[in-house]
Amino acid sequence: MRLFVTGAAGFIGSNFLYYYLWKYPESEIIGYDKLTYAGNPENFFNLSEDEKSRFTFIKGDICDPEKIADIFKKYSVDCIVNFAAESHVDRSISDPQVFFKSNILGTGILLDAAKKMWLKEGDWRENCKFLQISTDEVYGALGPEGYFTEKSPLDPHSPYSASKAAADLMVKAYHDTYTMPVMITRCSNNYGPHQFPEKLIPLMIRNALKHLPLPLYGDGKQVRDWLYVKDHCRAIDNVVQKGNSGQVYNIGGNNELQNIDLVTLLLTILQEETGDPEINETLITFVKDRPGHDRRYAIDSSKIQDELGWKPKTNFNEGIRRTIRWYLHNQDWMEHVISGEYMQFYENNYQNRT
Repeated sequence: MRLFVTGAAGFIGSNFLYYYLWKYPESEIIGYDKLTYAGNPENFFNLSEDEKSRFTFIKGDICDPEKIADIFKKYSVDCIVNFAAESHVDRSISDPQVFFKSNILGTGILLDAAKKMWLKEGDWRENCKFLQISTDEVYGALGPEGYFTEKSPLDPHSPYSASKAAADLMVKAYHDTYTMPVMITRCSNNYGPHQFPEKLIPLMIRNALKHLPLPLYGDGKQVRDWLYVKDHCRAIDNVVQKGNSGQVYNIGGNNELQNIDLVTLLLTILQEETGDPEINETLITFVKDRPGHDRRYAIDSSKIQDELGWKPKTNFNEGIRRTIRWYLHNQDWMEHVISGEYMQFYENNYQNRT
């Protein structure tokens, strides 16, 4: 199977590349990314020579219909896995139009390009698939009890989650209208290597190492379910291989934590790993809560477990220590991605291959 992976230079996209190319030694991936602030080609650095030979990277925007059409003409793509998205809630509050364009229009362009290539004389090409990577945030907020299921109503509360919900509905519409073979996954909060340092865990790690304030919204008691990124990649693979057309699959880690408890745990482990006594709870700073901040998310992933045989494998205490050690050993990576220096890596290693 030849995959077209959008958002390939991002956090989850790049982790999926490593997982898929390693697991399927005959597979090929066409990676596509606009290389905005969160898309970092340095994330491809550790691919083996064999994996690099089966990976083609193309710099581009999913909102560019001509470039997307050219890729479909040049490569015989069997499956699209659409990770490409603007994903930071704070940025969506300050500039929602960027999110509407990338997350809604971009998804529509991908759907249309796939339909033109895969639908011939009323029949869909055999084994073609479109997988939309979404988020549990489209469901809105939960009370102190209960879980999101695939039948939970969509109730987004931020421009980011609203744009993702709109994209999901377009994907569903292409299935209902054209019988397009599509699937949607909705995951809980991911953690692991290669995450851009504006997100909670890498931000807190970086700030703690620099003895900077650790900003927590409101009272810090918002609850999130944490999913190790490699477990998420395994789930996506299961959906690609065995998922049923037109279905939604929730993917959760079964690790609910209040933000304040997570940050306290990060500080404890960082102090153990570094021996630095200045990394402690005095760095925690409570700041004004953001508008529309959802109080709790929690995922019921029994459908993917029962139907496709997936379940999370990574114990949270093990996964979070593994994550912290990765960032400790890759502090240069964090500074490169924040400063934009990774573009030099792209120019030296990939520009002439695209």
